[in-house]
Amino acid sequence: MNDLEARVPLRVRTGAATFAIGIAGYLGVNLSPYMITALQEGFGTDVLTASWIVTATLLATAVTGLVTAPWCAGRHRRLVARIGLAAGVAGFLVAALVGVPALAVAGLLVGGVGAGGAVAAAGAALAAFRNPDRVAGFNGLANRGVITIVLAVVPLIGLAPIDVFGALALFCLIGFVAVGWLPVAPVIDPQAGAAVAEAVPIEVPATGTVRVRARTTSRAVTIAGFALLVTFALWAVSEDSLWAMAGVMGAERAGLTPEGLGLALSGSTAGGLLGSVLLMIVGNRLGRAVPLVVLLVAGGALKISLGFVTDQTAFITIFIVWNTIYAIAFMYFVSTSAALDADGRWSGPLLAVYLVGSALTPVIGAALVELFGYQGFVAVLGTASFVLAIPAAIVATISRRVEKDAAAAAATDSAADGVEADAAEEVGA
Repeated sequence: MNDLEARVPLRVRTGAATFAIGIAGYLGVNLSPYMITALQEGFGTDVLTASWIVTATLLATAVTGLVTAPWCAGRHRRLVARIGLAAGVAGFLVAALVGVPALAVAGLLVGGVGAGGAVAAAGAALAAFRNPDRVAGFNGLANRGVITIVLAVVPLIGLAPIDVFGALALFCLIGFVAVGWLPVAPVIDPQAGAAVAEAVPIEVPATGTVRVRARTTSRAVTIAGFALLVTFALWAVSEDSLWAMAGVMGAERAGLTPEGLGLALSGSTAGGLLGSVLLMIVGNRLGRAVPLVVLLVAGGALKISLGFVTDQTAFITIFIVWNTIYAIAFMYFVSTSAALDADGRWSGPLLAVYLVGSALTPVIGAALVELFGYQGFVAVLGTASFVLAIPAAIVATISRRVEKDAAAAAATDSAADGVEADAAEEVGA
């Protein structure tokens, strides 16, 4: 079975399961401000303590995602998802219902560990589908759409532990119910997916038909995969550092009000939804290398400009455009990782790698601002985007080559199978 034949079309059940489990794993990141408030209201913790507890929870998710990712690239994907989501339900329920601070913190950490399994399983499952670019768009649309609703509804219900941590437990339960529909790892040999054709051995079946089967090097894909993870991690840190410091920087530099910040954040969500729809429509028609270079360079320029504007309207507008570009680039990174290997060897850890940066960026962003000032801060972040565009483009090019090699192998296999069938019929006659 080759890489292309192993992928499956996107269907309602498999797609819903993959997206729901991914949302359950990532929900803690999006609800982290509410989690801090819930810890303060429910247990009387101070802001610093609550922030560190939430950071520890997110780091537990990230580390667990990285550790379990190799299992999710094999036959244990559904098992990892079930165990992780069950732990998420149990841990977050304890934090929601038990009024003892120590038990609540332990519950959050257990829930964070469980969410990591969900992130890895869902990330690996994304690689099981055909047309990774379009699937990444669907995933982004589902994720941002649901998260937008949740972020709007939860404050209306309340920000007590039962409301915030209960929501996390509920989504883990939904994901747990859907695990049976999660696509399994389709590739028999995980090392089969690769980047550059290395040799073309000839197979001679019993019928006498000569079959040429394209072989590709696993070493090239392994190097490209690790390069992608490092590139994505550094890019995520540069993006989320700005996100973390945007409110403070905007207030000091451009007179950004709380209402203006709310408009910027909501507009960014809308921009992300629009970007998801565009990627769903475009699919892989533009490739990945050129879009990634354009997006990272444009994003870097916008990040730099945010540190120099002094008008609130201009700041909000640039912030929304930057975040829209960021969302599309994120999805292209996901599709690149999924295209490298159909078993999810790289898309599984990719989402967990992002969480490492998300958990640490408030501290990193504040340190960079203190060291370089706001304008130096954005200059560093923008330069990072420019530099990272180079390895991103190289890996994206390799991912396209993997798909072309797989398509060629699929065509060769199909033609050879047809010839063998014809020969068999002639022998029978």
